[in-house]
Amino acid sequence: MKIKVESEKIVKAVKKLDGIEIILEDAGDAKEAINLVLRDTELFKKDEYAKLKDVKVTSLQEYATSAVNYQMVFLLEFVFEDNVPLDTKASIIKEIQGFFYKI
Repeated sequence: MKIKVESEKIVKAVKKLDGIEIILEDAGDAKEAINLVLRDTELFKKDEYAKLKDVKVTSLQEYATSAVNYQMVFLLEFVFEDNVPLDTKASIIKEIQGFFYKI
């Protein structure tokens, strides 16, 4: 399962949690930032988060009105252990997505 997170949401989350002003140039930068955010949130202290093995990050550019005006967006793909119920996956992803939209 994947979600889409705008780059400025990730930047704001790192700033809020770690006090670091970052610049995201690519998926590698975003992956490091996501790891910082997820290790600092209360979300990952819950037992069901132990079933989340990895978060893969890929970049995407969305063009709002023209080829010049674009926004960097990152797709977060959640990799879970085998046999994790769909409801558990959905619940975890919903919480993470909610965190980024509250920022």
